This record gives sequence, structure tokens and C-alpha cells, in this order.
Amino acid sequence: MFSLTDKTLYVAELDLWIDSMKSRNRSYVSHGHSDHARVHERVITSMNNARVCRLRFGLRTERKRERLVSAGGAALIPEDRACEFEEHAFNEPWRLGAHELTLFSAGHVLGSAQLLIEGERGRFVYTGDFKLERSYTAEAPEVKRCDVVLMECTYGRPQFVFPPRAEIAGQMVAWARKALEDDVAPIFFAYSLGKAQEALAILGAAGLPLTTHGAIHSMARVYDEAGVAMPPHDKYDANVYDGTSVLLWPPSGRALPKAVRHRKVRTASLTGWTLGRTPSADGSRPAGGGRFGVDAGFPLSDHADFPSLLKYIELAQPRKVLLNHGYKDFTHRLRRMGIDAEFLEANPQLALF
Repeated sequence: MFSLTDKTLYVAELDLWIDSMKSRNRSYVSHGHSDHARVHERVITSMNNARVCRLRFGLRTERKRERLVSAGGAALIPEDRACEFEEHAFNEPWRLGAHELTLFSAGHVLGSAQLLIEGERGRFVYTGDFKLERSYTAEAPEVKRCDVVLMECTYGRPQFVFPPRAEIAGQMVAWARKALEDDVAPIFFAYSLGKAQEALAILGAAGLPLTTHGAIHSMARVYDEAGVAMPPHDKYDANVYDGTSVLLWPPSGRALPKAVRHRKVRTASLTGWTLGRTPSADGSRPAGGGRFGVDAGFPLSDHADFPSLLKYIELAQPRKVLLNHGYKDFTHRLRRMGIDAEFLEANPQLALF
């Protein structure tokens, strides 16, 4: 059912691209992160991810326009491409040719969806990025039984066992509060979609004052509109920010914001790659911080850890496991456990059995 065509996941029986990085006439988009979402003539996706993508595609277009204008190339700006959204609610099937398709929550970020394809040859699931632990701001994840699952395995090694989310949240709050007590500006680097909203929910619940980068502020409004209430927070203004609130900033903007370049700051990264390194509350560059050029690292992830990857397979009970986006040696670990697993490569379309 699934194959790699032109370095992109493709379902030939449906003439459907999956999370294509090239613009297509029709593509399923699992969620709004930039390594999965692109503008297509028709985007098949969940209702909440359509909200996310409308914002993200618009921001990307506006940034491109600004660059062209500043470079004196305004006349070269093309007309905006039309992008039609085909939106589907979770667990409300629809038909495409001889197959029935269903979207269901991946629990990754707001609107992230898995795709179930059912036909004469069985039930096929594409997970996209997912996690099983319930988050504070994404829809609760689901697992459906299937014959074949194509899943990501970003953290497909045994050392990746994430602490409970509540424990990580407590560490984040303690670290930020200590920085503010020490008259030091605490800065969390967090992706503008997903991680930033989780951090807002965690820090806001603790009553900490919050300021966010413009992109994070705009995405938080999308969450609000989707019914996921975000705590009060200010939009960053270099002329106003004085370091007395927690600042959330995208990792791509790792250079310190203008307003804090002459202030004492403590920086923290939110990523599963810091696993096993406990951040200290005194700002003394704990283990795990230096690797990312920051003072602290917290293993807040929106992906499944190693036990969750195994749990997913246990719950879905597939006859075949296809893997992508992660460690290839996870394939061998599964095979040693008696699971028929294969890392999806650029080869002829794979049969069901």
C-alpha cells in the first residue's frame, strides 16, 4: 500500500501523496510542522490542522514577500498559489474510490492525525509523528488495530524513556521561578507549534508571567480558537520586555533577543534529546545544557519514547511494521522480538504480506 516515490510516501491505489515536501495536486498532511506540511493544490487533513496550516502557510508566504520586497524584487513576487483544504473530523470515515479512509488523533500537536486506509487487502495505518502520553494541549492519542502500520521511530532506542510529563513540568517551573527570583531572565527555546503551547500551559498553570515570540503568540491564538485555552501572555516587544517574565522563543532564533543582550539570562531547551540529564535549579549549566548551547535541557517531547513505540505495536497488533523517520536499528530490535519489521526504503511498492 505504501511506497517511496520521488523520495516521498505515496499510495498508488489512491493516487495520494503523504506529507510530501514537494507541491502536489493532492497530498495528505498529518500535521503542521514544516518537515511535513507544504502548500498543495488540495490538502487532505484534520479540521484543527487546517487551522494550523492556514496560519503557517500564510506566515511563510508573508516572510517570502518581505524578503523579496527588501531586496528590491517586489515585481518578482508570484501570485499566491491556491490551496484547497479537504477537512475531515476524527473518526468520521469517507470513501476514496474503493477504499474507506479515517483520520484519528496522533497526540503529537494540535490537529495531528493518523490515517487509516481500509480496503479488500486489509487495514493500513500511517501514524506520522505521534506520542501516546497525554499532553496538555493536543488531542488525546488513539491506536487502532491494523494489518500494516507505517510508523515513525524517532526515539527507537532503549535509552529513550521519558519521565512523566508532570515531573518534567515541575522541573521547568522550578527552574524558571528560580531564575526570576535571581533577577535573571529565563528563556525557553521551543518550537512555535506544539512545544511552545505545552510550555505555555505548564508555566501558565504555575502562575508565572509569560512573554512569547510573535510566531508563538500567533499560534497560541489558533489554539484558543480551536478550544484549547492558552494562559495570558504578552507578545514580545523589544522596547517593552524587561526580563521579569519567562520568555518563550523559537529554536531557530537562538540568537538572544535584542531586549536581553545586555542582561543576565538563563536559557533552556525543550527536547527529548536531553534525556537522562537533569537540569539544576541554580542556573549553573547543568549536564545536558552545553550540548545545545543552553544552560538547561528538559526532555519535553512530542514524540513517542521507546516503550511507547513498543506499546503502540502491542495495541495495534499489525502483521507487518514499516518504519521511517528514525533509527534504522529499531527494525532489528523488533525482528529479535519476533515482529515482522522493515525500514521503508526506495524500492518497488511493498505488498501486504
